[in-house]
Amino acid sequence: MSTEHTKSIAIRLADELFNKGNLGIVDELIAADAIDHNEPLGTDCRQHFKQVATLLRSAFPDLYFAFEDAVAEGDKIAARVTMSGTHQGPGAFFGAPPSGKRFEIQQMRLLRIVDGQLKDSWAVIDMLGWMQQLGVMPSRPAASGEALIRGH
Repeated sequence: MSTEHTKSIAIRLADELFNKGNLGIVDELIAADAIDHNEPLGTDCRQHFKQVATLLRSAFPDLYFAFEDAVAEGDKIAARVTMSGTHQGPGAFFGAPPSGKRFEIQQMRLLRIVDGQLKDSWAVIDMLGWMQQLGVMPSRPAASGEALIRGH
């Protein structure tokens, strides 16, 4: 499989699942034995991705994943992804009721694609920035350079 094909599968999965809410794409593009390395061992990756997409799209109806940079080599793709949306959906998200607040955070993703399907997924997500933008956690006040140098 070419590196361009590897990239296209990762981008298609994010677009169909998270941007459009097409849960049916999961069984096509995620292997039955795939592993999400951010979840406990034994987690059903397909079911997990469906649950996450459903939760996110419910809380953030305008959810959008944008691949900003993607580099592929062999069966792996590394990508910088911007995830954004507006907290409008029903129910609480991380304990916060819908606020109408918009967020935009970065993720780093490493995916392994084998025979046209996701086999392994790793992610680093700016959860702190996300929670601060939604008002779930307080933002730390900006400090002046002088205060930082003095340790105040």
